[in-house]
Amino acid sequence: MDKILIVEDDIKTANLLRLYLRQAGYKAETANDGYTGLDMARRIQPDLIVLDLMLPNLDGLDICRLIRLESNVPIIILTAKSTEDDVLRGLELGADDYIAKPFSPREVVARVRTVLRRVQDSAGSNGQKELQFGELAINLTRHEVAIKGEVVHLTPKEFKLLETLAREPGRAFTRLELVERAFGYDYEGLERTVDAHVMNLRKKIELDHTNPNYVETVYGVGYRFTERRQ
Repeated sequence: MDKILIVEDDIKTANLLRLYLRQAGYKAETANDGYTGLDMARRIQPDLIVLDLMLPNLDGLDICRLIRLESNVPIIILTAKSTEDDVLRGLELGADDYIAKPFSPREVVARVRTVLRRVQDSAGSNGQKELQFGELAINLTRHEVAIKGEVVHLTPKEFKLLETLAREPGRAFTRLELVERAFGYDYEGLERTVDAHVMNLRKKIELDHTNPNYVETVYGVGYRFTERRQ
C-alpha cells in the first residue's frame, strides 16, 4: 500500500484529503506545519508527498528544497498562487506536479494516482535495459542514472524527461511533445514548466549546465538529446 504524506496547515482540508486518499486505497498521513511535515517526510519515507506552499514555521518551497537534497520522492505542490512564476519556483526546486487552489479532493486523488503510475511505469520499462552515452548511463530497469559510475538522484519527472529524449537521440522534441510524452496527456501544466525541469536535469547530469553536452536546446523548437555516443 503506497504511503502518502499530506502537508497542509488547513486542518479541515488536510483531513478531507486524507479521507479521500484512504478511500482510494492509500495509507495517508497528515502534518499541519512545516517542521512537522519535514520531520514526517524523513521519518515515514512516504511514496508521495502532497505539499502546500503556504505553511507556518517552514514554507513549502523550503521543504521541497530540503527534501530534494535527500530524496527523489514524488512531490505534488498545492498552491493558492496561480501565476506562472509561482508555479515555476516550485517546479524548479524539484516538485513533480502542482494543483492550484481551489481544487476538489477527487482531483488530488487522480493526480496522485497518475504521478505514482508514471513512477511505476518508468521503473518497469520493457525492452532495452540501459542506455549508455559516454560517462552517462541510464538504467531503465532500475530507474537509475549514473555519471562515471556515481548514481545521480533524479525526480521521477526528470528521469522520464531524460528517458524520453535519450531513447531518440538527435530528434528535436517540442515542449508540447515533451509534456505529452514525458508527463502524460493528462498533464495540465504550462509548457514553460519543461524549461524548469530541463534546467534541473542539466544541473545534475552536465559537467557545465550552461554549456550542455547531453540535453541540447533547439532554438525555436524545444530540446534534443545529443547523438554523440562514446
